[in-house]
Amino acid sequence: MTLRVISGSAKGRKLKSVPGDTTRPVMDRVKEALFNILAGDVLDSNWWDLFAGTGAIGIEALSRGAMFVRFSDLNRAPIETIKENVENCGFSKQSEIRKGDAFGMLTAQTDRKFEYIYIAPPQYQEMWSKALKLADENIGWLTDDGTVIVQIDPTEYEEIGLKNLEESEQRKYGSTLIIFYDHKH
Repeated sequence: MTLRVISGSAKGRKLKSVPGDTTRPVMDRVKEALFNILAGDVLDSNWWDLFAGTGAIGIEALSRGAMFVRFSDLNRAPIETIKENVENCGFSKQSEIRKGDAFGMLTAQTDRKFEYIYIAPPQYQEMWSKALKLADENIGWLTDDGTVIVQIDPTEYEEIGLKNLEESEQRKYGSTLIIFYDHKH
């Protein structure tokens, strides 16, 4: 599968894949659907691509006018791939790339607020629900109008009791489910 930026200032740029099978790249039609839903809200927004893999989601956000993206991943291969992809697309100045455990990062002291936290972890390990619960407990990472976006296999979905976030929308695209959780007021 060829990864590429599908719209915006870096449209058409090819993205390197992470060697091996530790990541699952997002399909173009899912990425396009996600950004069509968000539309103009991406402009000047701040993102945290939590289990970033290739960095495709964060790079797409930057290409469509996001102000800043923090990319994080646990392993060296994805981090090196993200660095190459970010540089190749010319987004180094608006990016921060951190190697580390997503759960540890979510429980750390808040150093920035994000309009969007994107969670697409390895499948079938209940990592999405753990990350979502931590984002809910540490709501300081999100702006008042912030949204956590989760991408999982539909069979993984379960309702989760949350204090500060509420599920606002679900969209299914084949074997991909995208769920939006908005900051409650």
